[in-house]
Amino acid sequence: MKKMIVISIVLVYLSILGIAQVSAGAARDYISIVGSSTVYPFATVVAENFGKKTRFKTPKIESTGSGGGHKLFGSGIGVGHPDITNSSARITKSQLEKDFKNGVKEVVEVKIGYDGIVVANSRQAMVFRLNRKDLFLGLAKQVPVAGDKGALQPNPYKTWKQINSLLPDVKIEVFGPPPTSGTRDAFVEMAMEGGANTFTWIAKLKKTDKKRYKEICHTIREDGAYIEAGENDNLIVDKLSKSPGALGIMGFSYLDQNTDKIQGSFIDGVQPTFQAIADGFYPVSRPLFFYVKKAHVDTIPGMREYLAEFTSETAWGDDGYLTAKGLIPMPEKERRKYKKIVEELTPLTLADLN
Repeated sequence: MKKMIVISIVLVYLSILGIAQVSAGAARDYISIVGSSTVYPFATVVAENFGKKTRFKTPKIESTGSGGGHKLFGSGIGVGHPDITNSSARITKSQLEKDFKNGVKEVVEVKIGYDGIVVANSRQAMVFRLNRKDLFLGLAKQVPVAGDKGALQPNPYKTWKQINSLLPDVKIEVFGPPPTSGTRDAFVEMAMEGGANTFTWIAKLKKTDKKRYKEICHTIREDGAYIEAGENDNLIVDKLSKSPGALGIMGFSYLDQNTDKIQGSFIDGVQPTFQAIADGFYPVSRPLFFYVKKAHVDTIPGMREYLAEFTSETAWGDDGYLTAKGLIPMPEKERRKYKKIVEELTPLTLADLN
């Protein structure tokens, strides 16, 4: 009799557990996507097309910034956590290690194309012709003391003309992304480091004292010349429209979609255009990614179909609809590589990030 009661209790428990699991699995019938504000417009267009073409619900996408997206994405498995995170910077080894510790054991990396980081201003003002040294001296918290190879000083520059006599005599005022943004990470790595490396003694620090090198190159001034404008680049576009003397840092796609309001600055003599970025001439360009939680692919309805839509030639191809939004397509060979990764759901390993 006792044995029968125990068996009954176990069966009831398993039944309840099964119902709970089914409920949990059915608790979300749409794809949840977070991450980069730069990738956001591309993911949104794909999601809209996916919603129209298939029987699945249109995915819900939040623009949280690359860093914020990785944090949300990597916090665990299950319907309470996002399925995909967009990123304007490649995932780091430490981020992937955190994912593993939180039970997110299989992460699929998908490169989607390329983007340029532009320094734009209002069309009501003159076009800026900057070089990366100008950007470093204009935005770094500490800059080299003239004539002293090794000494730094708090950034003394108030106008662009003080840095370079060929630049206009206007106040240094730059709207840009916060530290959690992949756009900011890429900007300091490509533009700020590029400018800092024009000083030989700083360039040498990259090999001899990497920590000091990064402090010099990556630390943005905090005296009001650089204004954090949030994760949404559309806010920067709006601010530039109202502040003709200011500059703004954003992804190329936002410039491409707002040419009636803003214009891109030349950097190292190259204007940010689709072709200049595609040909590799524009000096501040980077790849864009999204990351997929493999454990969710066959649990969340429509995951495979969404991935297939994003990696279709109709979307990311040379003449795909994403090019109209400003995405610079990958070469065909690279597209085939990542399409295969998506089809086979090949997880990223720590060794891949070495």
